[in-house]
Amino acid sequence: MVRPPLTPAERDRGRRLGALLRSARADRSPAEVAAASGVSLEALRKIESGRVPTPAFFTVTALARTLDLPLDALARALDDAPAGTALSA
Repeated sequence: MVRPPLTPAERDRGRRLGALLRSARADRSPAEVAAASGVSLEALRKIESGRVPTPAFFTVTALARTLDLPLDALARALDDAPAGTALSA
């Protein structure tokens, strides 16, 4: 099965997700968050940079749990927030 290309809006949402996770990480290193969440450092870097705009649900939940981000707040921020908006835990 071939996956259809992502729309510009989906790519933008992926970039916003990365920015929100980076912001929530604050002064913690990517390696620290990756180890605590069980997500590989490379995957975390790709998500934070927007190179993986649609990460797996369980990857997002692991990162959200590690960063103390409620999933409903994260989803709301991705739906409502303009690019560059921060999300506090």
